Amino acid sequence: MTPESAKTYVDILEPVASALAAGRPVVALESTIITHGMPWPDNSRMAENVERIISEEGATPATIAVVDGRIKIGLSPEEREALAKSQGAMKLSRADLAFAVSQGRTGGTTVAATMIAARMAGIKVFATGGIGGVHMGAETSFDISADLDELARTPVIVVSAGPKAILDIEKTLEVLESGGVPVVAFGSDVVPAFWSRTSPFPAPLRLDAPGAIADFFRTRLALGLDGGMLVANPVPEASEISVAEMAGYIKAAQSAASEAGVSGKAVTPYLLGKILELTGGTSLKTNIALVENNARLAARIAREL
Repeated sequence: MTPESAKTYVDILEPVASALAAGRPVVALESTIITHGMPWPDNSRMAENVERIISEEGATPATIAVVDGRIKIGLSPEEREALAKSQGAMKLSRADLAFAVSQGRTGGTTVAATMIAARMAGIKVFATGGIGGVHMGAETSFDISADLDELARTPVIVVSAGPKAILDIEKTLEVLESGGVPVVAFGSDVVPAFWSRTSPFPAPLRLDAPGAIADFFRTRLALGLDGGMLVANPVPEASEISVAEMAGYIKAAQSAASEAGVSGKAVTPYLLGKILELTGGTSLKTNIALVENNARLAARIAREL
């Protein structure tokens, strides 16, 4: 729940506050996918559709962002549209969340920052596209997302389409295992790779029903086990791009990033933008489909909880 000292900085949208107070299901949504993951107006339409899907599934959506220094747990339609059109919004993780609040800045929350804010509000389920992780070449760049550490410490279920395929998925899974983070593939024996339903990597755990995921999470809490859970939900078959096809696009995008000297937080948005260009827009359609699919599953898990 929100510490007393944090409440000064947090605004909870009325429908979200009412749902939480009544014990009704709520699903958190991140906002870097709005500020850094998709161009306008696709980002705006996607955000609206994802919230609608969660509502249709019987849960209350809570898109999380920082707006003018306020941590927003739920955005009004006007706030969401303004964020979608914003220029220069920060990309916020654990390290700079408080900076944005203290300086009155606006920013999209990554998986890590969204988990932190969701926990403040008492929201247990969070839907996203894909998590950050270990970037290719991390053995020399040390480029590892804070999302992985947050999953090891913050008790929130994160429903994603697996690690983003631009990452070193094998090393990402190793870091998650070292952090004691359960990785549950939904209805699959392998870990999905974001745009693709499959990868070469066996799923550490598999569950086939939202209720089973909720039971697993409840059991972890009862046993006093720290940290969250990662649910890897394959993109719908009709919307996927095959692993083989994506491999070429990813390699070309990574080469372009290296030549351009892109580093740090700019890497993921750059790669996603370059892949969008290389696929002629197909990757964006798949990205939207997988986010909607994850929102649907997250709402069903939240209902079970």
